[in-house]
Amino acid sequence: MTSETAHPEPDGPGAHGAVRAVIADDERLMREQLRARLAEVWPELQVVAEARNGIEAVELVEQHRPDLVFLDIRMPGLTGVDAARKIAQMEVADDESLPEVVFITAYDQYAVEAFEQGVVDYVLKPAERERLAVTVARIRRRLAARGTPEGMADADRAPPVQQLLHKLAAQLTPGTAPRYLEWIQATVGQGIQMIPVAEVLFFISDEKYTRVQTAQVEALIRKPIKELIDELDPHAFWQIHRSTLVNVKAIAGITRDFRGRQIVSVKGHPEKLEVSRSYTHLFKGM
Repeated sequence: MTSETAHPEPDGPGAHGAVRAVIADDERLMREQLRARLAEVWPELQVVAEARNGIEAVELVEQHRPDLVFLDIRMPGLTGVDAARKIAQMEVADDESLPEVVFITAYDQYAVEAFEQGVVDYVLKPAERERLAVTVARIRRRLAARGTPEGMADADRAPPVQQLLHKLAAQLTPGTAPRYLEWIQATVGQGIQMIPVAEVLFFISDEKYTRVQTAQVEALIRKPIKELIDELDPHAFWQIHRSTLVNVKAIAGITRDFRGRQIVSVKGHPEKLEVSRSYTHLFKGM
């Protein structure tokens, strides 16, 4: 993989107060045009790397841990929406946050709920200075509000990002309603069993297997969480940890342990599920 690095990388995310960004677009001229417009409306912004496709975008975000990522909606390898879904699943340290996402699109029909609610933003290409300035102002407000009561209140009101990205993915293929898994073929003991997805309380992955837990059965499948999340209804199953998906209807309650971490209690099962920092916003109102 190759990437074009714009500036020397500072000593970590947000070092010296600088906001750091990654730009992903398969058209070099579009990347250059966006970079030039950003230099006009946000001269302090540091573009630390550029990606030519969705796969590179995910890898560069993992490598550089930027505060902001610009993703072209239509890219080879992975679409911008698919890349955003993978980025939204990344685990972050306690002192980090996932990057803000701005989609780059040539078509304004993608300005749907996710954009309107301000969870993610978009710019039309070629980027116009006035519209980009509006996006920059929104992003700067959100970055400044992180960790503040105002920022947490905004997170409370926002729907889960994964749900919004599912809607965007559906917009990319109009006329095709999403089809979600209804049955899981899993190993139970020495045999194979068909398990209705609606009966699954939660999924937990390790390095090789994913445990499928119902009220009566514990089973194993060879499918990681990052694949399952794309096959399950995002309204029915929430990702609460890099390795955990929980059936929303199976959530009995939320408590905090002695370290302040959110813990999910599950109906019909004694196991407690930890909520990682990236997903605490799901339960702010509970």
